[in-house]
Amino acid sequence: MFKDKNSNKSFMESGKSQNRISHGTIIKGDVESDGGFRIDGTINGTLKTPGKVVIGKDGKVDGTLECANADIEGFFSGKLIVQGLLSLKSSAVITGDVITEKLAVEPGAVFNATCKMESGLKSITTSKKDISA
Repeated sequence: MFKDKNSNKSFMESGKSQNRISHGTIIKGDVESDGGFRIDGTINGTLKTPGKVVIGKDGKVDGTLECANADIEGFFSGKLIVQGLLSLKSSAVITGDVITEKLAVEPGAVFNATCKMESGLKSITTSKKDISA
């Protein structure tokens, strides 16, 4: 009777959906999604997303995390690869290896990791003409 004309279209566009791992939830294994994540539970394994990941104060990730941007308030241990901005809040505890383009650390955060800063920009090379001038 009240059929929606757009019923064949997906309810949420890819990349705009938000996944939530609630407090008390434990995931063991690999997770991939097109949407962002809010983690208040625990992930033991690999999480890959082209979206943003937020690890709440009670959240914990032990493994590999690959994402576009990340805000961390909780615990992370393992390999962290962030294409854009990695923001560590004052309650964050990070151990392992970090590769990111930009890093923001609030006072009080614990950052015990090796960190490699990589930008998406191509490196600038100077020619011999520039050096002699």
